[in-house]
Amino acid sequence: MITGVDSVDQVRKRLRELRQRHGLTQQELAEIADFSQNFLQQIESGRKKEIWLSTVGRLAAAFSLDVHEFLAPECPKNTRLAKKRYSSRVH
Repeated sequence: MITGVDSVDQVRKRLRELRQRHGLTQQELAEIADFSQNFLQQIESGRKKEIWLSTVGRLAAAFSLDVHEFLAPECPKNTRLAKKRYSSRVH
């Protein structure tokens, strides 16, 4: 389990940065990472105070990263989504 303000904050910031870089809504990322949107909202808003390493692994995998890459001091430049994203827009 990852605890402590700095570590959880690092996960929160990295998650938001990568999600926004890929132009994803929280709902779209939730579908890719197989989490609920509410769970991702809790992480990004800082309401989650503890995060399991397996959760970080699933978040990293959503961007085709290993955990150590996801937690690296610098945000990885070459990331890609693990699954095809479907637009949430209605046509």
